[in-house]
Amino acid sequence: MNALEQLKKLTTVVADTGDFQSMEKYTPRDATTNPSLIYQAAQNPKYKHLIDDAVNYAKSSEFEDDRRMRACIEKLSVNFGLEILKIVPGRVSTEVDARLSFRIYDTIWYAKSLMRMYEKEGVDRERILIKIAATWEGIKAAEILEKEGIKTNLTLLFSKIQAIACAEAGVRLISPFVGRILDWHKMTKGVDHIPATEDPGVISVTEIYNYYKKFDYQTEIMGASFRNKEEIIELAGCDLLTISPALLQELENSNIKINAKLSKERAAKSDAVKISLDEMNFRWLMNEDPMASMKLSEGIRNFSKDLRKLELFVGRLF
Repeated sequence: MNALEQLKKLTTVVADTGDFQSMEKYTPRDATTNPSLIYQAAQNPKYKHLIDDAVNYAKSSEFEDDRRMRACIEKLSVNFGLEILKIVPGRVSTEVDARLSFRIYDTIWYAKSLMRMYEKEGVDRERILIKIAATWEGIKAAEILEKEGIKTNLTLLFSKIQAIACAEAGVRLISPFVGRILDWHKMTKGVDHIPATEDPGVISVTEIYNYYKKFDYQTEIMGASFRNKEEIIELAGCDLLTISPALLQELENSNIKINAKLSKERAAKSDAVKISLDEMNFRWLMNEDPMASMKLSEGIRNFSKDLRKLELFVGRLF
């Protein structure tokens, strides 16, 4: 078996792309999108029908002028999600507007709007994960949504503190960003390379995995944002890994032997200590972690920037 086939026996593989052909090629169970991926995909003429449908939906008399753009983006996100669900047998993650990352009830409203669209198309809500930035407000919004039967994927997660808060809130899945953690440490240390066995992003996800499994949290862990296949190999055994088409191709072309690096048995023997969090502790510990604070803020800004690009792109069609 090639490395990708071996990995699929240890971990659920998720496609980190908005391109349907890549999903069909690599047959992941789930798929995840974000404004950046949708914006890239929207440039491709083969997806024009999805954009046109969203624009026509937003032009309907149902929406006031100041609501039309948001309606268009919501519908476009769902349109991509619906196409993805025709390909993958599992779930698709659909993202809330990153500009709502510090608004609990606006996030809830947006999430419910997305879910209504999916359910109107006959999609079971178990196949949808609503993707929300792992701010304190985002985590609290997710907690409310989960209690109402809407499953969430907490993204832009860079620290064990964020992960613990998500687990305590009962969210379905978290997406710790391995590669972006590595980027920060390489920049801070002024180095071009850190071995995968010493990779701070790999170490972070390993610590989260051990904590969750040792204390029997049900929240799933999906490693994300990889920079190289070695990071992926070091996290074999994680619940899920979301991987770009380029790295999926590298794994498919490799015959390296892959063994489970993460396991419940090893987690049970880890030195993880239970931590209790409230809002004050969460904000203070995030403040004390310059990497997590910086990368969370940067991620929200970048998702917001790409969302504005997408709005400008579709705005020309109104």
